[in-house]
Amino acid sequence: MIAAAPLKSFQEIQKEWERLLSISPVNTLFLTPAWQEVWWEVFGNGSSMAGFYLRNSDGIKAIASLVRHDDIMAFVGNRDTFDYNDFMIQPGYEPAFFSALLGRLEEQRCNTLELSSLMEISPTLVYLPELARQRGYTVEVIEEDVAPGLVLPKTWDHYLAGLSKKDRHELRRKFRRLDAGDQQHWYCVSDPADATQRVGDFIALMRQSRKDKDIYMTPERERFFHRIAQRTAQLGMLRLFFLEMDEKPVATTLCFDYGTSRLLYNSGYDPEYSYYSVGLLLNALALRDAIEGGKQYFDFLRGPEPYKYDLGGQNRILYQMVVKRH
Repeated sequence: MIAAAPLKSFQEIQKEWERLLSISPVNTLFLTPAWQEVWWEVFGNGSSMAGFYLRNSDGIKAIASLVRHDDIMAFVGNRDTFDYNDFMIQPGYEPAFFSALLGRLEEQRCNTLELSSLMEISPTLVYLPELARQRGYTVEVIEEDVAPGLVLPKTWDHYLAGLSKKDRHELRRKFRRLDAGDQQHWYCVSDPADATQRVGDFIALMRQSRKDKDIYMTPERERFFHRIAQRTAQLGMLRLFFLEMDEKPVATTLCFDYGTSRLLYNSGYDPEYSYYSVGLLLNALALRDAIEGGKQYFDFLRGPEPYKYDLGGQNRILYQMVVKRH
C-alpha cells in the first residue's frame, strides 16, 4: 500500500530525502534539502507549500517539492537560482507518482502545473504528458534553455587535445599573455569562515563584469548568495575561485562540487583587466582543478554564453512543461 503525505518542511524527512535523491535519475544539487531550504528562507514569502511525498512500508518512494500561487502549482525555486529542477522518484514508481500528482492538482483545485528546468533525461518528460492527456489535460513541452557541459578526461593535456585547434590555440595564447603579467596568482576558497568573508568580493566583481549581472543582483538575491555560499561551504561543496593581479582580485568564479561533478554557478571580473581575459582563464583554471581533483563532469549550467563553448562545452537541453485543465 502506497500513500501520500503533505510535505511540510525540508527537515522532516531529510535523511530519506537525501537517500531518495541519491538513487533518483535526476540527482542534482538544486534538489537537495539544503538548497531548497535556503531558497525558501529567502524567496518563500507569499508562497504556500504544496508538495507531498509517497511512502509505503519500505520507505519514501517519491517527493514533489512544490509551491502554489493562486491556481498555479510549480516547483520550489525559479530559473534565476535553480538551473535544474524535477521530482525525485525511485525508478519503478513513476506511474503511481504521476497519478498521485494529478490527483493532488485536482484536490488543490489548481488549473495549471508549471514545470521549469527539466533536464533532457527527466522521467517527467517520459511519463507525465501521456498520463495527463489521458485524464483530459492539455500538455505543452517547449525547449527552455541549454546547459552546456563536458565529460572530463583524466589529464589537462588530454582536455587540451580534445578542444578544436582554434580553441586550443586561443586558450594557450591567452594563458601566455596572462603569465607575462605582473604578480598574478589564483586560489580557491572553501573553508566556511573564509567563504563567508569573501562572498562580498565575489558579488562586487560579478556586478562589475556586466550590466545585466549588476541588475540581477538585487538585495534579495544578494542575501541568497551569501546564505547558499555559507551552507554549501559547511557541507564541503563550495569552491570559490579568485584570480589576483597587482595584489587585488580581478576575477572570481563560484563553483559547487556535487558528487562527481563540478558546477560553475556564476562568475565575474574587473573589466579593466579584460585584456588578460581574466574571467575566461579563471574558469579554465577551475576546470583544470576539477580534472586534477578527479571530477568526471564539468557543468557550465544554464545559458549559451560563448565562453562555455570556447572551453569545450556541449549542449544539454532544458525543457519547460505546462499542464492545464479546462
